[in-house]
This record gives sequence, structure tokens and C-alpha cells, in this order.
Amino acid sequence: MQMDVFVPCYVDQFYPETAKNMVLILERLGCKVHYNTEQTCCGMAAYNAGHWDQAKEVGEKFITEFSKDRTVVGIGGACTGMVRNDFSKLFHNSVVHNQCKQLQKNLMEFTEFVSSKVDVGEIQFRMDAKVAWMDACQAKRECGIFQAPRQLLDRIQGLSWTELGEQEICCGFGGNYSVRNEEESIAFGKRKLALAAELGIDYLVTTDSSCQLHLESIIKNSSSSVKVLNIIDLLSASMQ
Repeated sequence: MQMDVFVPCYVDQFYPETAKNMVLILERLGCKVHYNTEQTCCGMAAYNAGHWDQAKEVGEKFITEFSKDRTVVGIGGACTGMVRNDFSKLFHNSVVHNQCKQLQKNLMEFTEFVSSKVDVGEIQFRMDAKVAWMDACQAKRECGIFQAPRQLLDRIQGLSWTELGEQEICCGFGGNYSVRNEEESIAFGKRKLALAAELGIDYLVTTDSSCQLHLESIIKNSSSSVKVLNIIDLLSASMQ
């Protein structure tokens, strides 16, 4: 039976191909994907900057757009973690309290959903490449995502993957942290890229586009030859 899923693909502003690939994979897995082009962000940027009123305004719109009892699949752990955790602070005892609780129950990050709610065995994946896996802080800490992406990497035939060292240390993005502490932020990112370069890999792979955006900005302004890839794009490129 076909499963209806709703996707908040606001990430397509930065990585449109990742958003398209996410939809493509979900459709190959038998899902009917719904996407409202009028969607906006979850409000995380405003929330982390201390602008809670603006975050509530944007967040309430987000909740309303996904208010019904239906499966919502998000890209990455940052926005997923914002909705699951910080929305409880913003909307406790508010007019959208119950809608918020329903959304928190229904929202899953992409790798969580694909590894547990559909039969990913329906697709064969193959890519002859060597990659390193980098945990995204918010995916791991805010959402508890650990095994799901690793299980998906294991499904790609021909792929040789390894853990990036120092997984417990942030890549340096951290939202506003990268603006307020630019020098330290860049240093953290360069450390990740150095660890990746030592492994001689084809790609450094992660779940979160925010981490990818941060590292690619450093690569652009340095001599690093490391290529960063979202796991969604890796899976799409390896689909048979």
C-alpha cells in the first residue's frame, strides 16, 4: 500500500538537488510525496539568536502546515531536532499545543524513516567509492540518530566506508556560533577536513546540509580537495 509522506524541503534553497533526490528516493520506495511550495522554515535561526517571538511566528506557520495526523519526513537532524525539542518550549500551553504534539510524534528525519518505515530492500544500491561518515551534532544529540545512516551505508554494494575520527567534536557550524565565533568555527571545520584528507576518501558524507554548507565554504577558501556529500545524494547516485 502506498504511503503518503509530507516533506518540508525548505533546504532546496541551498541544495535543490538534495531535495529532489530525497523525493526521488521516497517515490522509488513506494511513497506518495506531498510538498507545499509555500512552506517556510521551522524558525530555528531566530530561536537560536534569541528572537523567540519571531521564532514562534514562523514555527506556528510550520506547525499549521503539518497539523494533520500524517507522516512528515525532514532533511537532516537540525530542523528535526528543533521541532522535536525546542517547539515544546515555544508552544507549551499555546493555541497550537496539541497540533505541535502531533507534529512532534509524526516527524522523522530522512535516514530514520527510510531505515525503519519502508522496505529499503526494494532498491539496489551500488557505488564503487571510499567514503568517511561524519555524524552531525544535532542529528546525533538532538534526535539520537546513530545507527540509521550507518545501516544505509552498509546497503550500498561496492562502497567502502569508515568512521571519521573525533566524531564527538562539532564541525564548527552550530548556527549562530559560526558567525559569532568565526575563527574558532573555521578551525573546527578545517580539523574535520584534515581528518578526511588523511583517509584518502572520495567523499565525506553526513546527514545535515548545514554541516555540508559550512565545510564547503571552508573548502572554497582553502586548498582542501575533500568533497562533502549529503547521504541523500550518495544514495541517489548509487540507486540501480
